[in-house]
Amino acid sequence: MEYWVIDDDGDLVAPGPLLDISPQFDPEFVEPMLEIKTTPCSSMAELRAEFLDRIGTAVDAARDQGKRLVPLATPLHASPAEIPYREKESTDLQRRIVGRSFDDARVCAGTHIHFEQSNVVDQLNTLTALDPAFSLVTSSAHYRGERILECARPFLYRRSCYEHCPEQGQLWPYVDSVAEWERRLEDAYEGFRERAITHGVDPQTVDDAFEPYDAVWTPVRLRKAMPTVEWRSPDATLPTEILRLTETVRSIVTHADARGTTVGAESATGAVTLPTFDTVESVTDAAIHDGLESPAVTSYLEDLGFTPSAYDPLATRLPDSHLSKRQAKALRLEAARRLEADLEQRRVRA
Repeated sequence: MEYWVIDDDGDLVAPGPLLDISPQFDPEFVEPMLEIKTTPCSSMAELRAEFLDRIGTAVDAARDQGKRLVPLATPLHASPAEIPYREKESTDLQRRIVGRSFDDARVCAGTHIHFEQSNVVDQLNTLTALDPAFSLVTSSAHYRGERILECARPFLYRRSCYEHCPEQGQLWPYVDSVAEWERRLEDAYEGFRERAITHGVDPQTVDDAFEPYDAVWTPVRLRKAMPTVEWRSPDATLPTEILRLTETVRSIVTHADARGTTVGAESATGAVTLPTFDTVESVTDAAIHDGLESPAVTSYLEDLGFTPSAYDPLATRLPDSHLSKRQAKALRLEAARRLEADLEQRRVRA
């Protein structure tokens, strides 16, 4: 989970000493963001306990340091100067290769859920089909103070940042084999290197900074170093909301892992039926633009096994109007209070 860090006035600040609290707290590629990780968990109960403990530790430590954590997908309103990049060679290379649109990635905070690799093709394809579920936990509709779309982060990250190199950051179609996925990976990497050349970057410099597995930032991807299938679709949000989403996604992926998948037609063997990829893309677009206000989105998610009415996306609590910087700071503080209240309710139940 990636959370924005603010001070008690609502201004974005670097995590600073927060990074020393736990080895599970990492810096991100922009300064005012903290990444909170769990260790591998074998059950939802174990994940729930560790996840809440980690976030609770981070929130408490932040308060002790005059800081707060903000569970929003974007900071709502912020200038580039308020979100400086960390000094990192690979980030500088991405900016040079991707172009100016890469700056839109700096305003995006999300959640990454990893599944241990098993029946990898079924896992990849199922998580691809589940992509529009980001609409269940969308936590921001604003960018630079303007309300742009119901789900701002997937638009900014995919459609804007990676508009000119879609293989690096947009959703890939289903695959029939791991070998097919790896061929696509190699093709994407070659395209990345070719784009680097056109932008004056030496290919050897790219090879020194990236490997093919590390040069794609798609919503679903394979991880090599820790062999997992990674689902990067959801926004950063409240712990209760992301745990509810994770539980359903885990159930669907576990079913697909055990029984397989089919595309389009119902299975007589209990396999998970996935919609065509064209349908996935169409519903994803509807989710980005309209979120759960779209009947096509809610119907799609219900068919896959979600209960949309059980979710309360933070984005729906934000104003539809333009936000001033002062209003954005107040709303960031309000979101921080919601995070703290969400944790406190969890502690009371425990």
